Amino acid sequence: MIAALLLLLPLPLLLYMAAPRIREMLSSGVCTSPVQLPGKVAVVTGANTGIGKETAKELAKRGARVYLACRDVQKGELVAKEIQTKTGNQQVLVRKLDLADTRSIRAFAQGFLAEEKQLHILINNAGVMMCPYSKTVDGFEMHMGVNHLGHFLLTHLLLEKLKASAPARVVNVSSLAHFLGRLNFHNLQGEKFYNAGLAYCQSKLANVLFTQELARRLKGSGVTTYAVHPGSVNSELTRYSTFMTCMWWLFSCFLKTPEQGAQTSLHCALTEGLERLSGEYFSDCRVGWVSAQARNETVARRLWDVSCDLLGLPLD
Repeated sequence: MIAALLLLLPLPLLLYMAAPRIREMLSSGVCTSPVQLPGKVAVVTGANTGIGKETAKELAKRGARVYLACRDVQKGELVAKEIQTKTGNQQVLVRKLDLADTRSIRAFAQGFLAEEKQLHILINNAGVMMCPYSKTVDGFEMHMGVNHLGHFLLTHLLLEKLKASAPARVVNVSSLAHFLGRLNFHNLQGEKFYNAGLAYCQSKLANVLFTQELARRLKGSGVTTYAVHPGSVNSELTRYSTFMTCMWWLFSCFLKTPEQGAQTSLHCALTEGLERLSGEYFSDCRVGWVSAQARNETVARRLWDVSCDLLGLPLD
């Protein structure tokens, strides 16, 4: 017994020493596209921190006019100044967007449409994870309301601008967690039964299904769409869960950096020749596997119709 314990003692040190190599193995996907974006317009939600911030920074570095769509405008302004300084691109703008409030989403869209003539890249990046049971301003369960319905509405409101700017792309940040998701249309808002982890997984499954149905509806329009799994990233996403925050801290040396986590979003937004893969789910900059329910066209169409009904949008 003592001998076994002695053998295990060096294990934490060995793991720590191996951490850079393990992180490299888990971060194999890198966006290698050389595409530059002068004259292009991009919107990134949740761009004041983490993956969104790094995504916006790279788009600005390539010359795009980038809108940081953030709930915290003050923090967004600080990030915009940082990106402007690092990239030399002064066309980094901050606009208020609270995905937990449909009035804020509509106000953002209305302002953007009045301000801009084109939109080439929409990256639906913002999200919440492991929230205690709570509701958005409009009464939606927080995960479903922010992660899916908020971005569903935003995309719908900006869709004609995307079509008029084609070729254009929509990137929806999902997660590997969608494999554990099941869409229960009789408990979509978690009022009959609620588990924070399952609610998050359900919303990430909704992201994948939304992407597939959107691709089907946009076929031939010049607008393509992709769902992405950024990987396990050391970010603020776990802020609502003490347990997940502790786990992220404990294993932080193995997690991707936000810059590494942004690579698959950038790959889908920038890489030429991906048009034929519209609707696909990407992980580490390549097409990944999805769950059985995520491939169900009937469920995807039903989710679209239910989402329109909840948001008061016309069925088409």
